[in-house]
Amino acid sequence: MKILNLKNSNEQKMWIDRIRDCDWGAAKFLADLLEQDKFDEMVGGGSLLIMTDEEKIASFCTLTRKDCVDDDTLFPWIGFVFTAPEYRGNRYSGELVEYACNRAKEQGFKNVYIATDHIGLYEKYGFTYIESRVDISNDISRIYCRKVSGNGSDV
Repeated sequence: MKILNLKNSNEQKMWIDRIRDCDWGAAKFLADLLEQDKFDEMVGGGSLLIMTDEEKIASFCTLTRKDCVDDDTLFPWIGFVFTAPEYRGNRYSGELVEYACNRAKEQGFKNVYIATDHIGLYEKYGFTYIESRVDISNDISRIYCRKVSGNGSDV
């Protein structure tokens, strides 16, 4: 397994096509943002991290300035966390989340946030539930935080 940042890949179109093929509606939305060059505008800049198995996607997530909870005081966000069905059960999403947390720490951030409707998933990766809020889709999102240390920077 290898982790790559889509922005640094020479095969961006191939990876975007692979994301679009994932069996998750949010992946298709993410692929649209990338194809229409609206990813940075929507998420305030950041990275799409992809765990690859040769030319297959095992897992992916984003590390960005914004997410579905509109709050400029909370960032960076880990979002769009997905693991392909054939790779589930191997803790790849946890490995990728850990990688994203380390990147945030290297960039000088103290905390990383996740907005989700899952209960009991991100706690096992060191995240603590903060509160629930209405997100930009008028759904309720649970906000989790994980301390990664550092002293503040940009995504």
